[in-house]
Amino acid sequence: MIDAPEVLIVRRLGLQDYRSTWRTMQSFTEQRDSGTADELWLLEHPPVYTLGKAGRSEHVIDPGGIPVIATDRGGQVTYHGPGQLVGYLLLDLPRAGIGVKRLVHLLEQAVVDLLTGYGIESSARLNAPGVYVEGAKIAAIGLRVRRGCSFHGLALNVDMDLEPFSRIDPCGYPGLAVTTVARLKVPTTVGPVATGLAGQIARSLARRIVPARGPRYQVL
Repeated sequence: MIDAPEVLIVRRLGLQDYRSTWRTMQSFTEQRDSGTADELWLLEHPPVYTLGKAGRSEHVIDPGGIPVIATDRGGQVTYHGPGQLVGYLLLDLPRAGIGVKRLVHLLEQAVVDLLTGYGIESSARLNAPGVYVEGAKIAAIGLRVRRGCSFHGLALNVDMDLEPFSRIDPCGYPGLAVTTVARLKVPTTVGPVATGLAGQIARSLARRIVPARGPRYQVL
């Protein structure tokens, strides 16, 4: 038997369509109750630009053939693509005893601690959520809270093509530099980074990881 407040179910979903995953997060959040365990979904998306609730279309300069999706997370515009680790945290905030600002800090610190393990010095910024390495953004954070429960989460650039970022103002900041773990001379891939991130988030929440069992989880 799973004791919901004690565990974090981790699902490794591979490459998933953004819109379908978003719909599934919404459905999960609407249907969950006080006995539903919290989950962390780890995945990648095919190329897509997403606009948060505060996003403005003028920050999408030249999307070309990459789709642009207006979504319900917080924040501005960002890019997702293969080689970027996306972590969606579906968390019951009142049960965890934390608020939204604390959750943002927790996710930022999980990434900072993870990168420290790779020998990369990084930090968060007070008024610009995310994680930065020498002024370049390496991880973005955008959340939505509904019925006291969070969905969406973070995106960490591991080993991806950064060219699509040049066609937007990342997170609404013209000229904001972005980087990846691989560009910092750390040879790794999304798989092991996902394992490390799950461990950091679980420790931050004082949770025991329970890998998802049964058939591969299907998004809607």
